[in-house]
Amino acid sequence: MLACSTILAAVIIWVGCKKQPSGQGDTEQARSESPQSEQVDAPPISQTGGVTKFKRNLKEVIDSARTWGLASDFESWFGKPAPEFILPDVTGKEHKLSDYRGKDVMIIFWAAWCGPCRMEIPDLIELRNTIGQDKLAMLAISNEGPALVKTFATQQKINYTVFSSQQDLPAPFNLIKAIPCSFFIDPEGKIKLATVGLLPLSDMKAILQSE
Repeated sequence: MLACSTILAAVIIWVGCKKQPSGQGDTEQARSESPQSEQVDAPPISQTGGVTKFKRNLKEVIDSARTWGLASDFESWFGKPAPEFILPDVTGKEHKLSDYRGKDVMIIFWAAWCGPCRMEIPDLIELRNTIGQDKLAMLAISNEGPALVKTFATQQKINYTVFSSQQDLPAPFNLIKAIPCSFFIDPEGKIKLATVGLLPLSDMKAILQSE
């Protein structure tokens, strides 16, 4: 069972939302986690037009998280090549993970029934609008039925690649316990980070830009 992360009251915490069998849509409550530690600013790396740009290392991004956390179950995979898989998207086009070598890849595991997954969609749409497909591939995988996923994606005007897949994926992608869960894969095809919980746009960008 997967859990679905959410935000409660005025205190920002992330919790898990358990995985449903394929085609079901009822959410289940799961455990809550404490807020993450305070954000630490990184030193500036460049200055353009009087505006200083900051680049943070990956640990700083993780430590400053509020609505998501490190998917620690997958830490042993960090720095290792992401296993190959081939999936057709909801339009029938086939995608091979290794075809995206040379660019960043974000793989989002989600479901239409998961509240935090739905809350994340506007930021994912904006991320697709701000980073070109030549630099970033965005692959969103749900285990719900293809008709439901395709209709939902159309209604939400999702502009990134969406999949409906009930087939077994290779580890670590078949070991997910909570959604939304995102894997960040670097241009060399290695797993950079896995997260669980609601990712805001600023953190998505920070993870992609961090080292």
